[in-house]
Amino acid sequence: MPDRIRVRKKPGTWTVRSGGAILGETANALELSEGDLAPVIYFPRSDIAMAFLDRSDKTTHCPHKGDANYYSIVNKSSVDKDAVWTYEDPLEAVAAIKDHLAFYTSASIKVEKL
Repeated sequence: MPDRIRVRKKPGTWTVRSGGAILGETANALELSEGDLAPVIYFPRSDIAMAFLDRSDKTTHCPHKGDANYYSIVNKSSVDKDAVWTYEDPLEAVAAIKDHLAFYTSASIKVEKL
């Protein structure tokens, strides 16, 4: 597993938007690479406007990262159900993603480097 998953600081300033609203901007993004999957940008929770997120009942389990909890994004123009995930108590190998959020990208959700 350690050679399958890698977490590292991602240089630059990153932003996440939904329905035209800026949900967050950070210079402290992490990138998680896992096998052949596309890398995922994780934002520190403290850099996200949590008022746009509603905790969902959805949970999933990854044998390499642990249990994930989900949020839906709610703003004036849309609701994106279960569009955000977080590992609140990740496994030791990926402990750096604790207190971070990742976003599914779509037509209405954009994660971009500024």
